Amino acid sequence: MFALRSLRAVRPVLARTYATETATVGLRLTFAVPHQTIYKDVSVTQVNIAAVSGDMGILASHVPSIEQLRPGVIEVLEAAGSKKFFVSGGFATMNPDSSLNINAIEAFPVDEFSAEAVRTGLAEAQRLVNSGATEEEKLAAKIEVEVFEALQAAINAK
Repeated sequence: MFALRSLRAVRPVLARTYATETATVGLRLTFAVPHQTIYKDVSVTQVNIAAVSGDMGILASHVPSIEQLRPGVIEVLEAAGSKKFFVSGGFATMNPDSSLNINAIEAFPVDEFSAEAVRTGLAEAQRLVNSGATEEEKLAAKIEVEVFEALQAAINAK
């Protein structure tokens, strides 16, 4: 605890503020997956994320935070409309300078998924969970069930 007090004396604590829709600085988004940058320092209105701690909307001047992403939808609201991406996981980092960095394992536009293919994949994963498969195969299938259920919810919501 002493070390923290001495750090505060050297570096002043940054004042935290809450987001407002009339923020003077726009939200700057960088959104990447290992093989592609989807957005690179682009000004957007708002980004809605599916975080482990809950779904949240992020505007400019949002409180700095790091959020673990769960399987779900990232919605990017721009002046021209919105775009929805399904991510299987990753992290979102909101910085004090109103920049948001999203690093996802995978991200695909929601409208590229077939509802029938998702239903088939979910049924197969559920079959594996309830089968005589090894414990390792069952655990992998449980993860697939979670992802397919989130994907099915995303497709039904569009």
